[in-house]
Amino acid sequence: MTGGADTIGQGRRERIEEHALLAVLLLAVVVLSVAPLARLVAEAFAPAGRWSLAAFGNVLGSATTWTATRNSLVVALGGTLLAALLGGAVALIVALTDIRARNAFVFLFVMPLMIAPQVVALAWLTMFGPASALLHLLGIAPPPGSRNPLYSAGGIVLLLGVQYAPLVFLALRAGLRALPGELIEAGFAGGGGRWRVLWRIVLPLMTPPLVAGVALAFVSCLGNFGIPAFLGIPSGYLVLPTLIYQRLAGLGTSVLAEVSVLSILVGVIAIAGIRLQDAMLKRRDFRVVSVSNLAAPFELGRWRLPVEIVLWTLVAVLILLPMFALALTSLVPAVGVKLSAANATLENFHFVLFEHDAARRAFRNSLGLSVLAATVIALFAVPLAYFLVWRRSRLLRIAAFFTELPYAIPGVVVAIAAILLFLRPLPLVGFSLYNTVWIILFGYLARFLVLGLRPVASGFHQLDRTLEEAAQITGARLLRRLRTVILPLVAPAAAAGALLIFLTAFNELTISALLWSSGAETLGVVLFSFQQGGDATYAAALAMLTIVLSVGLMLSTLLFAGRVSRGVIPWRD
Repeated sequence: MTGGADTIGQGRRERIEEHALLAVLLLAVVVLSVAPLARLVAEAFAPAGRWSLAAFGNVLGSATTWTATRNSLVVALGGTLLAALLGGAVALIVALTDIRARNAFVFLFVMPLMIAPQVVALAWLTMFGPASALLHLLGIAPPPGSRNPLYSAGGIVLLLGVQYAPLVFLALRAGLRALPGELIEAGFAGGGGRWRVLWRIVLPLMTPPLVAGVALAFVSCLGNFGIPAFLGIPSGYLVLPTLIYQRLAGLGTSVLAEVSVLSILVGVIAIAGIRLQDAMLKRRDFRVVSVSNLAAPFELGRWRLPVEIVLWTLVAVLILLPMFALALTSLVPAVGVKLSAANATLENFHFVLFEHDAARRAFRNSLGLSVLAATVIALFAVPLAYFLVWRRSRLLRIAAFFTELPYAIPGVVVAIAAILLFLRPLPLVGFSLYNTVWIILFGYLARFLVLGLRPVASGFHQLDRTLEEAAQITGARLLRRLRTVILPLVAPAAAAGALLIFLTAFNELTISALLWSSGAETLGVVLFSFQQGGDATYAAALAMLTIVLSVGLMLSTLLFAGRVSRGVIPWRD
């Protein structure tokens, strides 16, 4: 009887511990996702606690709102189309053919996704225009006073396409990796050539991942702040994120109700794009019965070298050449000066590293916030993924949806929601996060939680539960099993997710542009300030430092690439 009572007591303690941990995890999801968005909606409909639609009237009745909305749709649709064409074509070639040096090419092609949009924009800006160090070096710089052609809607579309083509590439490549070889072989056996098999078999089956990648690219283009800020603000071309930034920067918290309405407008457009994706996929059944053998790569034969030349030329023009132009600009003593061996200088690097107070604080803040956000999310993702993967329920499915939502909607919406949630002091403690570095950390935790959760969840799907069940039989309760059995097994996936979070947060601008305050600057904010103030050489030096760090961290993942599930590290083929 005593043994039975002990077993019953142990089971009761196990359930209590499990329910307590689950309650803490769900509370964190509510605080990070539900509460900020609920506060945003409340401010739009009931500013100052009183029901009013005046903010909607002011915003929707303004011609500027609809101009920014039209511009947002133009550049988002244009950037998405370019990303789909570029990313889709490259994915088909990389995943289906026998090209060489695949890993090196993929690493370079997805690099823009790991580098901040404002850095990509700055790199392209330094490649054109009368002040271009690269064009001066080549002797083909346009005359002083000439307009940089990137300061236009076309320039924004081009860079959005380059920035988010890797999203479409990664989504489509993941689908192509699971393409059943039997269907390809059946197509060839039926007399179909490569183009016919591609058009009649491969592309129809790849509709779900392609549509998913396109939808993600659209939402990303719509919510991008860095590229429209660098290319659009100087030319007066406003989109919704830059309009929100200008309203909040110019008028402060007095327009919170109106910027809440603008944020809801951005969110509605983004959600409409996601819902359109769902509607497109519901019309047809894309399931396949057999997935026993993966498709063998198409042999290009005598076309392999020309195809490889095209791919590497594409990478050189879209990625390497702008980075080279940025590096040259970081070495010139002043904007517009022709670079030579005699005047090349590292003074710009010395200034941003040791002399500029805001830049030095930004390095500390960005490094600390990124490390802290990556660590907290990695530790939080392990128990949360445990419940989401192995303890399925309707409540957990709802929680999974809300962990995805802050990343699915534009970052500017998350930033405004954070301001509204923490504008007043916290209950009981009387401490306000507003105008502190901690509100930026909150924004990072809410926005990037899913980046850490997805790799860990993928790791759980790969695990055999027998080890955890054996530990449970021996009397180890949940927290101990998580610490001693599960965490060591999913640690590589958690580390990969943490690295993705660090790389994304380290150069982030959209959230911090709205949440920063004096003493709480981030690298993205200081870079934006340098560029807006005309200090292009300092901006280039700061951007180059962030690129070197980001690329170094990307290369470091090769040390544990073999220990994580395929696809967890995006730049590893």
